[in-house]
Amino acid sequence: MRRMDLALAIGLAVAVGPCLLPHAASAQESVALEITGEDEAGDHHEGYYYPTPQTVEHYSSRVVSLPDSDKIRRQGFVIGMARQLVSGQYAPDYAIFAKGDDAQKLIITGLHDGSLDTIYRARALFASLTLIARSTPFFQKNTQPEEATFFDLLKLLGFSQVTISDGKKFCHQVIID
Repeated sequence: MRRMDLALAIGLAVAVGPCLLPHAASAQESVALEITGEDEAGDHHEGYYYPTPQTVEHYSSRVVSLPDSDKIRRQGFVIGMARQLVSGQYAPDYAIFAKGDDAQKLIITGLHDGSLDTIYRARALFASLTLIARSTPFFQKNTQPEEATFFDLLKLLGFSQVTISDGKKFCHQVIID
């Protein structure tokens, strides 16, 4: 199992554990996506963990947050992923952590110049995380895996936003509705 595959699987195992979850809405539902150039008001992590986002995307998830998804579950997910990232043979390309009063904001920051420095590289990482999530038994059981995305997984866990940055100039934020 590749390092990122294992990280996502362990992150899910730590966060979710053996629980029964409601199934996602039908695959016929459409995804609403709105991209703006402005950040959400009141984000005090901006300027400390990442620069001002150049773009903000609103993702309308096909799933609802699990009733027992709380700060501890979200922190467990991030701890599981981070633990696997740092335990690999090579230094990780990015750091992942949760912030906010209830750890509801996921932050992914590139650790090397040239990493995660464009919207296309950010979307490629999200696409890779989607593919990995779709292969997990948890995701297959609780979503329409061929339609659901990494953002839907984050919604199940109760995250409300994810911010991805190169740690220097580039920053993109996804608000999960």
